[in-house]
Amino acid sequence: MSERSGRPLKVALIGNPNSGKSTVFNQLTGLRQKTGNFPGVTVDIKEGRLRFPSGAEATLIDLPGTYSLYPTSSDEKIVAAVLTNPSDTFFPDALVYVADVTHLEKHMLLLTQLMDLGLPVLLALNMSDTAKEMGMAVDVAVLSKRLRIPIVSISGRTGENIQMLMHELEKVIHGIQPGKKSPSTVFYKLRDVEKPVVEAIRQNTNIDNAYRALLLAHHHSWLPFLQKHERETLAAIVQTKEFPSLRAQVDETLDRFDRFTPLVRDAIQQSQAISNTNTDRIDAVLTHRLLGPLTFFAVMLMVFMAIFFGYDLSGGWVENISGSAIDTVGDTLPDSWFSSLLVKGVLPGLQGVLVFVPQIALLFLLITILEEVGYMARAVFIFDKTMRRFGMNGRSIVALIGGGACAVPAIMGTRTISNWKERIITVMVTPFISCSARIPVYLVLIPVALPSSSWWTKALVFGGMYFFGLSAALGAAYVFKKILKTSDPSFLALELPEYRMPHWKNVWLTVWEKVRAFIAGAGKIIFLISIALWILGNTGPEGALERAEKNVILSYSAMATHEELDDKIAAKKLEASYAGMLGKYIEPAIRPLGYDWKIGIALLSSFAAREVFNGTMYTIYSLESVGKLEEEASSNQRPFERYGRLRRQMTDDTFENGDRIYTFATGISLLIFYALAMQCMSTLAVVRRETGAWKWPIFQFLFMSGLAYLAAWLAFTLLS
Repeated sequence: MSERSGRPLKVALIGNPNSGKSTVFNQLTGLRQKTGNFPGVTVDIKEGRLRFPSGAEATLIDLPGTYSLYPTSSDEKIVAAVLTNPSDTFFPDALVYVADVTHLEKHMLLLTQLMDLGLPVLLALNMSDTAKEMGMAVDVAVLSKRLRIPIVSISGRTGENIQMLMHELEKVIHGIQPGKKSPSTVFYKLRDVEKPVVEAIRQNTNIDNAYRALLLAHHHSWLPFLQKHERETLAAIVQTKEFPSLRAQVDETLDRFDRFTPLVRDAIQQSQAISNTNTDRIDAVLTHRLLGPLTFFAVMLMVFMAIFFGYDLSGGWVENISGSAIDTVGDTLPDSWFSSLLVKGVLPGLQGVLVFVPQIALLFLLITILEEVGYMARAVFIFDKTMRRFGMNGRSIVALIGGGACAVPAIMGTRTISNWKERIITVMVTPFISCSARIPVYLVLIPVALPSSSWWTKALVFGGMYFFGLSAALGAAYVFKKILKTSDPSFLALELPEYRMPHWKNVWLTVWEKVRAFIAGAGKIIFLISIALWILGNTGPEGALERAEKNVILSYSAMATHEELDDKIAAKKLEASYAGMLGKYIEPAIRPLGYDWKIGIALLSSFAAREVFNGTMYTIYSLESVGKLEEEASSNQRPFERYGRLRRQMTDDTFENGDRIYTFATGISLLIFYALAMQCMSTLAVVRRETGAWKWPIFQFLFMSGLAYLAAWLAFTLLS
């Protein structure tokens, strides 16, 4: 039962956005899930393992949400591509369609399209608990008989009837026989204008399903699995038969609505009229022309404060624990090149990821909660007009907010933007938003730039960096709006879901998945950078490091402590290493910004990932475990009081002529550089995959880095 044609049976979970599909997926699979990519593009398709009461198993595929098999966005195109290609990796043996029972009519269009594909379909009427509260009842037996498909009424939030859904799905799968067609559930009858082109396509291809052939007629120009000769053949058929694709789509949609609307209304009983729901009353404030934006900024301010003070309350416990672990490893292992690489290179680098996982997890948590309750859709609606002034649309606000956590998932989320120009602009400017990786950098540089200022002044500057990043993003977007040209129509089709309490299991699973992906992605990069930095910092021309150590020992006072002597030896050996040589090589290019060769090394390493900066700077100044960097980060210290040892060494450092390196001008220059520069290999990689061309990430890197250099130079020049 669990296999077909030598492979495990696959069941696709499909539904409209806001249907509760992801919640149902989590209920069915729990943590037995993984994320895969559709070939050729970076589109997440989750897979989970279904375990039926009988012990049998199947693979559950969570396809992106879509309103129709006539797609308008890249996410929706993936669904159409999968379901029109039986050879696709994700092509299912059966479908579970999740529909919001409280808005069933809106969900019927896609359902009837799926029924015509010839696959077994099980309808899951979700949010049955909400329907009961609204006084709504659905005659499942009547609806099932009229549609000729099995139906189960469920609640993904509470888990109601999930086991019944599993039982019905097992029966559906049990009825699948290899090589045999599923019982006919055809809903739409082809019209005369469609029959000739469908018949011609079926004769020239191996497609035996009439509706799948019709979809090929509509979508042959962009379906990714078609070979060039196949696309040319289909185009010739469409042209020869004079097939009016757009008119046919409209007529088909109207015909489906005419047929299923009375069917649904006959099956639904409403005990009372709902004239002014809680959602309507809340929306009167949250979508108000004036109160809506004010509420949004208040919500974002609370999110920002939660992250900032969450960092404060974390009390450095991650730093302390990981630092102690590194020191323990160092004390346990015998002295060797391997232990040095591990203790002074790899582990401190990985620690640089872990130290701000609590903050990024908190931001993911808060954003997920806002999505769960239905608020993010309102933000899209509120800011659509404003975003259009900058060449984007309302959906772009979701990416910009998500960029505050990490630009990678934020950019991947732009797939819901259907207009090419608006999506490209959003992708290009999202990295300007200050992400969580910048937080540790700001916490070091702000006290360096403002050593004698009050804590609240530093906090104000910290908040100002977020505003600065947003301003840069909007300014760049406006420039791109004037440069980029497209003939694609711009529109925003949006459904405002009902306000609901978060489903906490779904929230935690979502946060867990995003944090795990972030750690894995950032960890790989920092692992490699840490090894490279250690090699460059511990090797040099023959005898150079030994001579540097000998010179320090001969010139240093006998009264110096062992720690002072070790730090001085480490600093001089670094200066004589290949890393020091590289830093000095680029120093003339960065000296106009007020930077020396040590900052140059940190800048170069940070171009792989910003979060490398702190660990790199500490390595440059001491070559000790980063645990030493955090030894003062006790639970009673505020954020700007941490990294004290590093800040003191940076503040005391001077150029060869005795001038201080880290002046107010240098600190502000560095802050501006890190706020604007493109310093994330993961982001560049995802931009390449999302846009399908290297020209966009290359241009993005050059544009952002060039702007960062120019702005940092201007700031240093004006403030010196």
